[in-house]
Amino acid sequence: MAASKAAVRTQTQAQGAPAVRNPNPMVNFIWAGTDKRGRKMKGEQLAKNANLLRADLRRQGINPSMVRAKGKSVFGAGGARITARDIAIFSRQIATMMQAGIPMVSAFEIIGGGQKNPRLKNLLGDIRSQIEGGSSLHEAIAKHPVQFDELYQNLVKAGEGAGVLDTVLDTVATYKERIETLKGKIKKALYYPAAVIAVAIIVSAILLIFVVPQFQAVFKSFGADLPAFTQMLVSASDFMVKYWWMALLIVIGTIVGIVMLLKRSTKFAHFVDRMALKLPIIGKILHESAISRFARTLALTFKAGVPLVEALDTVAGATGSVVYSDAVKQIRDDVAVGYQLNLAMKQVNLFPHMVVSMVAIGEESGALDAMLFKIAEFYEEEVNNAVDSLSSLLEPMIMIVIGILVGSMVIGMYLPIFKLAAAV
Repeated sequence: MAASKAAVRTQTQAQGAPAVRNPNPMVNFIWAGTDKRGRKMKGEQLAKNANLLRADLRRQGINPSMVRAKGKSVFGAGGARITARDIAIFSRQIATMMQAGIPMVSAFEIIGGGQKNPRLKNLLGDIRSQIEGGSSLHEAIAKHPVQFDELYQNLVKAGEGAGVLDTVLDTVATYKERIETLKGKIKKALYYPAAVIAVAIIVSAILLIFVVPQFQAVFKSFGADLPAFTQMLVSASDFMVKYWWMALLIVIGTIVGIVMLLKRSTKFAHFVDRMALKLPIIGKILHESAISRFARTLALTFKAGVPLVEALDTVAGATGSVVYSDAVKQIRDDVAVGYQLNLAMKQVNLFPHMVVSMVAIGEESGALDAMLFKIAEFYEEEVNNAVDSLSSLLEPMIMIVIGILVGSMVIGMYLPIFKLAAAV
């Protein structure tokens, strides 16, 4: 009878609302005190409350004189934003400690204590307290989906289920490091020309607003008609002097409008992404980057034991391209109804013949994950070489564009003087 009641009680708990496992989240405290030799000591430490921290300090031989919660910033949580690279470093650290046999809670305490970013320290402290309360690692990180995406959660869950969490975390760390390096190279290749062109536009605006009006007074004293090109520059200068605020609002409004459309309109995001993929040189880099991320992410999830259909669902959001994301979803639907992966990839008409053929060989030989890793390494190397070539190609082209833009304005200003000198 007692066993029956216990079973009913267990079933009721399982069917009802989940129990609150962590009613007292970790708080960051500042403390000061003296050790056994009388030396003054101070520091920061995460704890559930001040009394537990005092007891912990006394166990360490420190007599606490002050323990208080660290105040929050007026503008919210202090510290820099937690980046994907921070999560990659954390993954490497926790994997190394687990491979060394350090318990997970202790590993989180050590890693969290060494963080200078308060946001990251609080994040790790919260995960640690969740694990202390009985949650598994994937349950604890699932409460922070911004920092730990669906891919990370699924891999950790698979690693815990298979009993190889340390190996999975080490693989995830390598994956994130490679992806961040690749993204950094692509951003550098795209941001550099954009930044230089933006500077050229700003310099041109300054010339039109401040320099050209000085020449206008000289031009009026000539009493002659200005050359057509010079007159065009003078008209542009008049507009900028009177309506510079309008031009600035149009530029800012256009940028904000495009960003909002990209976030809210799937059709517009798809259009922009498809146009970017068709650009010369840059489009090739974006194609190869999407393929490398698809291959590495799918290889990682499949190797961790995630079923192929579920893995493809996760991979769709990791390609970094709306076009490829839609294609992967179509591949997932085809695989779910019985198609082989290589045939489904062939149908979307985005993947090169070499990639489809290597996937087919991997499926036949039972080494799909190994083949996908080879594809990822090949295309990552291709992207690295293409980015280096693009940087070398863009530098002289940008200099030519800036020279033409600024040089034409200087020539336009001096044309009337040359014309006057020729008449004399």
